[in-house]
Amino acid sequence: IKDAKQATISAMDEITGAIVSITLVMSAVFVPVSFLKGPSGVFYKQFAITLAVAIVISAINALTLSPALCALFLKPHDDSEHAKKGLKDRFFTAFNTAFDSMNNKYSKSLNFLVKRKWITGISLLAVTGITLLLFNTTPSGFIPNEDRGIIMGDLTLPPGTTLEKTQLAVNELDSILASMDIIESRMSVVGFSLLNNVNGGSYAFTVIKLKDWAHRKEATQSIEAVVGELFGRTAQFKDARALFFTPPSVQGFGTADGFEFKLQSKADDDWATISKVTGEFLQALNQRPEIQYAMTNFNPNFPQYQLDINIEKTKDAGISVSDIFNTLQGYYGGLYTTDFNSFGKQYRVMIQAKPEDRATEQSLDKIYIKNRNDELVAISQFVSLKKTYGPESVTRFNLLKSVNVNGKAKPGYSSGDAIKAIEEVAAQHLPNNYTYEFSGMTREEIASGGQAIGVFLLSLIFVYFLLSAQYESYLLPLSVILSLPVGIAGAIGFVKLAGLENNIYFQIALIMLIGLLAKNAILIVEFAIQRRRHGMSLFESAVEGAKARLRPILMTSFAFIFGLLPLALANGIGAVGNRSIGMGAVGGMLVGTILGVFFIPVLFVIFQGLQERITGKTAAQKAAEQDSENVAL
Repeated sequence: IKDAKQATISAMDEITGAIVSITLVMSAVFVPVSFLKGPSGVFYKQFAITLAVAIVISAINALTLSPALCALFLKPHDDSEHAKKGLKDRFFTAFNTAFDSMNNKYSKSLNFLVKRKWITGISLLAVTGITLLLFNTTPSGFIPNEDRGIIMGDLTLPPGTTLEKTQLAVNELDSILASMDIIESRMSVVGFSLLNNVNGGSYAFTVIKLKDWAHRKEATQSIEAVVGELFGRTAQFKDARALFFTPPSVQGFGTADGFEFKLQSKADDDWATISKVTGEFLQALNQRPEIQYAMTNFNPNFPQYQLDINIEKTKDAGISVSDIFNTLQGYYGGLYTTDFNSFGKQYRVMIQAKPEDRATEQSLDKIYIKNRNDELVAISQFVSLKKTYGPESVTRFNLLKSVNVNGKAKPGYSSGDAIKAIEEVAAQHLPNNYTYEFSGMTREEIASGGQAIGVFLLSLIFVYFLLSAQYESYLLPLSVILSLPVGIAGAIGFVKLAGLENNIYFQIALIMLIGLLAKNAILIVEFAIQRRRHGMSLFESAVEGAKARLRPILMTSFAFIFGLLPLALANGIGAVGNRSIGMGAVGGMLVGTILGVFFIPVLFVIFQGLQERITGKTAAQKAAEQDSENVAL
């Protein structure tokens, strides 16, 4: 065809159906994703809406603007121009010659495979088995930890340690941090525990900021290496225990990265017994190779005073228990009473006894409370103190006494491996009257694991029913669906080879791959159906359809692969998530394209043949009936 307009119209007659099918399929795979809830739903939804909108806009462009530009700018080629032998012409001539040679070999390979369909069947079964094996052996995770250059440190000293002694330990830690060139800045706070989220004289925490990524290009300067060095240099601390960790990837789900769970007592044991059971459980858990550390800051040995109230005396004096508590709170703990403004600023008014007036037990004799006769009486005659030991703070989870446990998987193991280790150790060592519940990011990881499988299956179902409506067949869409395991095997294989996890970013890439790999299959199947309707045999239509679409399939697939290479090889902040998406998409697209172009034509022959046997009509006969119906209308 010499006329650009006629060539464009002819091309659109062939490609419009494929464009519509591809657009519907690539948009449909993201429909189930957009209804997910929770943190994983936020990840899926943002990605799904962005891609779905982009795909629809791209389809509108492909059906309107692109054909118009082709009709305007395409020019017919004059055979005499081939005589010119410039560098560009020689390159294109050599490329086209090589591609035609490859296409001929591709056609011969299809002839071989179509005549021996069992090879494709066995290959698909083998690929499916390899895919399942890779999924079972690849470490699983949720949201990977990223190197953001921030390290948290939690310092714990023995119960009853004063703030002054804790400050000395902080100073010792600070001298270590000051000697490390990789650290850009740091700050410390004495009297508060990040992990426990409680105030106390025996606690302190520090926040460390590393130098920018531009100055941390070596492996020994990564955040994991720095954390390991900090653990090694603080191991000689005599009384203090230092724990270093990075903040979680998503704010609001715990304080530290790694795993988190609550150990609970169902029998209402005392806190000393709970502490003993927790210690035995953590000792067994720390022996597992998957666990780098598992620890708790819970300690029932803090020196305390137990306050006993003589209820009979308080009733005789007409004093309520709440009045006694409020009085003691005001003198010893401090009580917020009001605010006042001065010089444009607001100040709080707190009442509390002077330190020297609340330092000993005898200070109770100097605290008075009014009885029913408005007489001031010493509060010491209604209360008594007893020295005891107990936890500084207690928590309940699901209304049960609980102890918070934090930990981290050892390098080389994933959070999924750590979760499995916790479950196994709990089954072996935890008493029957104790249980545990995962919390924070770990709880979300477990909840999202079931969601990922459901989303993947729903996406496949959406694709299947859309293609069934497009092709008016329940069998022919299987030639598209059954070609997907090849790409999925490539995706999980590349992720495993790169040392990455099967995390939420990779699962997003898998959802995207369903649409992208289905696009290649739709192109081949659509053109094969057109040739079948024009009277070609099943074998000829499959081969001719595959040959006709091989070049655009390879062009679009490799353009996609090269475009994702920077993502697959990313560095810096967010590198793990970027590599998970990039490696999964690149591997899936590469393997799915190379092997898919051989499997898809064979699957078309199998399922189109079954369709025609069941209906008793060929595609050409069905097309003729539809044309006659359209004429009658």
